[in-house]
Amino acid sequence: MHMKIKKRYLTLLVIGVLLVSSTLGAATLAEGQAMLADIDNLSNLGGKDFSALMTMISEDPETGIEKTKVLQFRSDDDDKFLLLIKEPVVKKGQGYLMIDDNLWFYDPESRKFSHTSMKDQFNQSDANNSDFNSSSLANDYKVVSIEDGKLGNFSVYILVIEALNNEVTYPKRKLWVTRENTLVLKSEDYSASGRLMRTSYYPFYTKSEGNYIPTKMIFVDELIAGKKTTISISDISFKDIADSVFTKSYVERVNN
Repeated sequence: MHMKIKKRYLTLLVIGVLLVSSTLGAATLAEGQAMLADIDNLSNLGGKDFSALMTMISEDPETGIEKTKVLQFRSDDDDKFLLLIKEPVVKKGQGYLMIDDNLWFYDPESRKFSHTSMKDQFNQSDANNSDFNSSSLANDYKVVSIEDGKLGNFSVYILVIEALNNEVTYPKRKLWVTRENTLVLKSEDYSASGRLMRTSYYPFYTKSEGNYIPTKMIFVDELIAGKKTTISISDISFKDIADSVFTKSYVERVNN
């Protein structure tokens, strides 16, 4: 009788240990929501301005490979950004200007601005205009599930998030976030119907003054096999940018 009780006690003890072990490192939905805020805080620049050169390689099975160079300017405090195409020559001077919650596309050939959307593709690539704006995951999404996982050699949390408004580009996303410093390494972007539209990779980051900037981004079109865009970022600067840069008049005259 004594042996039976002892065995039962040991069995319960093992089960208890297994249950505790299974919850170690696990995160709650509330903690997942806090991770979204951390991602925003680490990638957004606060009172700093940001400029860089983006080199984009777009691969399309129908049209081939196109190389584009873009000057990027951001001022997160004012929620403004400017993207100016420098190469190829046929697109030089085209610009995307975000001011007062409006995104404008400038065509130097017609010398006209036209209203466009953050959801639209940038320069017919696999990147969207929203990929270059400040991050607002915590305000735009809620975490509906979270689990532990691995991505290559990295221990990650895998978050499934759903949109809280209609302004976001993708209603549903799945994020692979590093456990160590809350950086997004991979994202699967879904339509409202649940169809996988795009997979994004962020393999390299640079850290400056407490912020993390992805220096390489790969956007893979999941609807067209072989179609993807790779963006490399260089010449990064956090020097102040004059307010006049974020104006239509600047975009009009900068390439004249």
